[in-house]
Amino acid sequence: MCPGHHQSAGRTKNVKTRPGNRHLKGALGAAALSIANHRGTFLNAKYGHLMRHRGKPKAIVAIEQSLLTIIWNMLTDNTSYREPGPDYHQRSHPERTRNQAIRQLQQLGFTVTLTPNEAA
Repeated sequence: MCPGHHQSAGRTKNVKTRPGNRHLKGALGAAALSIANHRGTFLNAKYGHLMRHRGKPKAIVAIEQSLLTIIWNMLTDNTSYREPGPDYHQRSHPERTRNQAIRQLQQLGFTVTLTPNEAA
């Protein structure tokens, strides 16, 4: 499950993952597929985004690697998992979310003017 590390001119290239423990890969694959079907979690939102942009097989492998990272951090720091939620990126970057919504409305032919809400 360790990604191959190929760089040229400081840029990382997409390569196959290196061979590893097939039993671990099977267990992680089953867990990643379960996460892919469980809505309302950060990893499910990440899977949906990656699936649309990279395809299902690469998205599953990416979720497997994310699971390994989460498990490693939990074991080394002796902490429990804190679920960031499916809207983590929207909450952490509200201006990006706002700009994407404006751009989508403009592409649909709408004119967008923003007026701030009055303080309640």
